Amino acid sequence: MNKVVNLYPDQSLLAEYQEYLAGKSERTTDAYIRVLRQFTSWIAERPRGGDRFQPELLTKAALEMYLEHLETSGYSVSHQLRVKSAVSGFAYWLIGEKGLLQRNPARGVVIPPQPLMAPRELSEDQRYVLRSLVEREGTIRGEALFALGYWAGFRVSDVSWLLMEHANIGPKIGWVTVGYKGGKKREIDLLNQARRPLYDYINHGGRDPESPYVFTSQRADRLSEAGIHHWFRILKARATKDEWELIKDITFHDLRHDFAHRAREAGWALEEIAYYLGYITQKGTPAIQTTVRYTQVSRNQIKEKLKLIRG
Repeated sequence: MNKVVNLYPDQSLLAEYQEYLAGKSERTTDAYIRVLRQFTSWIAERPRGGDRFQPELLTKAALEMYLEHLETSGYSVSHQLRVKSAVSGFAYWLIGEKGLLQRNPARGVVIPPQPLMAPRELSEDQRYVLRSLVEREGTIRGEALFALGYWAGFRVSDVSWLLMEHANIGPKIGWVTVGYKGGKKREIDLLNQARRPLYDYINHGGRDPESPYVFTSQRADRLSEAGIHHWFRILKARATKDEWELIKDITFHDLRHDFAHRAREAGWALEEIAYYLGYITQKGTPAIQTTVRYTQVSRNQIKEKLKLIRG
């Protein structure tokens, strides 16, 4: 049974803070409150927490340990930065508006930047293990989630915020309107390997028919980004010891990277990959520089091409 966290003895601090954020966009407020709810719940479950969030436990050490927890759990640097920003804003409010905190725990916390390297291209064995794990899990929802990442290159946010009205999925053809991030929507067709699992989930996957979103959960009308990451971690945990060594550090977002590489190998132009994955500039043109980074060549590719050189 999940623990119920009493955020404050009289009233919910997060509810008050949410009202304080009323001037921000609904999307930003929702993201900040979701991050803070997860963080304060984590603190409440620590020693001295007493299953209840206490502002004095919001320390620099607590924040640093939580960020380490996120990193080891496979969360991206961008998500860690979002957490730090949300906690910093919350702390300033606790200091200035409520007088419940003496100093901002986010000050001095450093998150190392993500190394700039070629995004991941999965090996044949890694692809085999992941696809086998999905088949062994045997859930309609799991097959659909994996298919949209692996066979369509969806971002986690694209999957989480996909609306039923934007999913035109039939038994033989299908396309979707996608593009939650940055509000850059586009219509794309789906490979059968992505369309079939999505069609099965929508029609037979037990989703909440009252929800406007495609992917739902038992707790909300939308399966959150954190929920998708959690599902992917549980999926990988089903691996055998040998399989685990191959896929232990693969994230859901790596499926998108690998899709870009496979599309390039299939002969897609960079402009086509940019459009399909949603890399569009403010002017509406394909963002080629971003797409190039997604499809950088690897040492193995060059090694194979060396064999073709003739004297």
